[in-house]
Amino acid sequence: MHIKKRIAVAVAAMMPMASLAKNIEGTIVNQLGEPISGASIQVEGTDKTVMTNQQGVFSISNLAVGENKLHIIAKGFAHSHQHVDVPETGINQYQVALARSPIEVIDVVASPVHLSVMESTIPVNVIAGETLRQQQADTLGDSLEKLAGVNTNFHANVASTPIIRGLSGPRVLIAQNGLDVGDVSRVGPDHSVATEAATAQQIEVFRGPATLFYGSGAIGGVVNVVDGRIPTDNATRGEWQIQTSSVNQQKQGAFNLTTGTGSVAVYADAFWRDSKDYKVPVDERRIANSAEESKGFTLGTSYLLDNGYFGVSVEKFKREYGIPGHSHGDEAAAEQVYADLDQTRIQFLSEINLSNPVFNQLNLRASNSDYEHAEIEAGSVGTLFKNSTQEFQLELQHNPVFDWKGGLNFHYKNSEISAVGSEAFTPPSTAETFAMAILEEKHIGDVLYQVGARVEQVRISSDQVLLPDLPLHAHAEDESAEDAHEHDHNEHQAGDTRVFDIEHKFTPISFSAGLVWDFMSDYNLGVSLSRSQRAPSASELMSFGPHIGTRSYEVGALFEIHQESDSAEFELNKQPIELETSKNIDFTLRKTQGDLGFVFNLFYNQVDNYYYQSSTGLFAEVTHEHASDSEDSDAHDHDHDHDHASELPVYTAQINDVVLHGFEAQIAWQLTNEFKTSLFSDFVRAKLKDGGDLPRTPPLRLGAQFSYQNEKLSAQLHITRYQKQDKISVFETTTPGYTLMDANLAYDLNWFNLDTSVYLKVSNLTNTEARVHTSFLKDLAPRPGRNVTAGIRGYF
Repeated sequence: MHIKKRIAVAVAAMMPMASLAKNIEGTIVNQLGEPISGASIQVEGTDKTVMTNQQGVFSISNLAVGENKLHIIAKGFAHSHQHVDVPETGINQYQVALARSPIEVIDVVASPVHLSVMESTIPVNVIAGETLRQQQADTLGDSLEKLAGVNTNFHANVASTPIIRGLSGPRVLIAQNGLDVGDVSRVGPDHSVATEAATAQQIEVFRGPATLFYGSGAIGGVVNVVDGRIPTDNATRGEWQIQTSSVNQQKQGAFNLTTGTGSVAVYADAFWRDSKDYKVPVDERRIANSAEESKGFTLGTSYLLDNGYFGVSVEKFKREYGIPGHSHGDEAAAEQVYADLDQTRIQFLSEINLSNPVFNQLNLRASNSDYEHAEIEAGSVGTLFKNSTQEFQLELQHNPVFDWKGGLNFHYKNSEISAVGSEAFTPPSTAETFAMAILEEKHIGDVLYQVGARVEQVRISSDQVLLPDLPLHAHAEDESAEDAHEHDHNEHQAGDTRVFDIEHKFTPISFSAGLVWDFMSDYNLGVSLSRSQRAPSASELMSFGPHIGTRSYEVGALFEIHQESDSAEFELNKQPIELETSKNIDFTLRKTQGDLGFVFNLFYNQVDNYYYQSSTGLFAEVTHEHASDSEDSDAHDHDHDHDHASELPVYTAQINDVVLHGFEAQIAWQLTNEFKTSLFSDFVRAKLKDGGDLPRTPPLRLGAQFSYQNEKLSAQLHITRYQKQDKISVFETTTPGYTLMDANLAYDLNWFNLDTSVYLKVSNLTNTEARVHTSFLKDLAPRPGRNVTAGIRGYF
């Protein structure tokens, strides 16, 4: 019993229990008639929410006469939607019996239509509470990889980002409370995500296109990190955590607190994490440049109104982390290279219930993020990345119109991104978006219909697009790479760099339609059709330079290679720049209640004009000079040619049609009140429509979790099998399969009348060598070896 139950008791104790006109009083019970404490009863279309006390009793006052819709939520139970006709005299002794659900059901927050894993037309996952804390890792991608359909690109434990159904980068939006996180994590895999799971309340994952909610940057999916930094009530509650881990000598602490008085609510959180280079099972060596130190804090406040709230928060996020694989020659001689990340984020949120014949709620979201990270080499800044993002959303939810309910969304975002230094492979650019969307839903009998559409205007501009005269060479089959390199380099020396101004405007249009059919008791079938469009990102268009994080020389879609028999050079691409268009269909079969529950998804996604990097088979020489290398240049350049001047394979942006299809499966069986078994599997096949495979596609996975939980003790054993991946693109290598085992153990204490848990986690229990196929560093940096984490966590 943790904080939610304590809040439930406190809130229920303050409720007036006298019978008044237009009240509902009743109890929430399970199917054995036993009371359920801490159940939430929401009156749909209003801000009224109450919770049951320890006897399962609730009371809702001042309801409108006539039909009211109640949405009832309790942990471990299926959601219940009740249509209640309230007379002038009110209702006494109203009772609802909830059915058990072994699959946890948590609603997506701040959506004009209802979304959850069991009830929405589109595939959604939400993790929160104890599940989130058990799966929480140092990076966002690693924290989510136990979810079906979600993988990690595992960049050596320091910068891992999520992969959803084989898609990542600019196709997966990372958001915080519904707004873009405002970093540069989608530009390169070595760039960390500027958000923290340790202080999050829940993390929402939309699998498949979520462009209607978040824009064209979400054509492949969304990860939305939700926290309480802008509180919606002034009840005093909080959480704290301290832990240490063995594999990287990590130490970590975090807390969050909400409190207030009267009409004012305040919030504070902070976290700190320090770790060294981590060990791998291969010769028990450590991965160089895999250490990190992160810290941050947030302060927020809200003014509470009778019909809503408005509030503001300020976050400071700092992270120093190593950049593995950043050598320019022999990896054994890798120098200390790290990133120094700093972000300040201001966020404003407001929800106001309206007494209006047309609209019933007004929601505002706005943020301003100032982000930068410097890549430090030999004590000097090698490259400095900056991102200044301003975003604003206005959402109007309307009263039912012919039983359709939903809302309008108006969205503006402006991002100015720059990179300056030796590895600034993308020029400074501005991306500006205006958008309008509509989302609606309606119940007709046993069928829920959801429809929506979105239109955007996207402008991408830059006045510093560079086209260098780049020396290129190939590796001849009958000579060594070094001889071929020297021969071709002597024939073609670098010439002038041309500079261009560019501006591209796009109008992505997206729409979707879906339904959920409760075709029999405890079962439903979901179908979703969508057509989503995306404008290419600035880096996909304008890149021209070395990207050490991917160990490649990247050239964007604005340029094309012109090859003669004995030479190759780049020139401006004269072909039009097209929108990326995704046509997606999802089928979902669910068993929503009972001791056995499941969710099966099948998806097919055809993406026309898909942008991806493809190898040319050519190489470019990259001369790399530190800022401190200017003195004694002649002598140093000789050594630098040896150690830091290296060749990189040249990759150019290709545009092709691709097909991605696959499945996700989740099965949970509650054997007894204490024992539960869960199984999951996922698979995606990603290939070019005309033949060939997309690179770094996750392999087939199969997993099982065995859980035990009583009043004090909880234990879990996770087993996940990653199959061999041999569906590979040109110049990619096969990755062998492996099996990982993780174990968790927690015991609840009651210290000083506070809920406290001590816990022990063991990751990679068998110390297996595991190389992640989706990682750019799979040959350099396998997963960590056996890791023992011990900690204590408390709630108040």
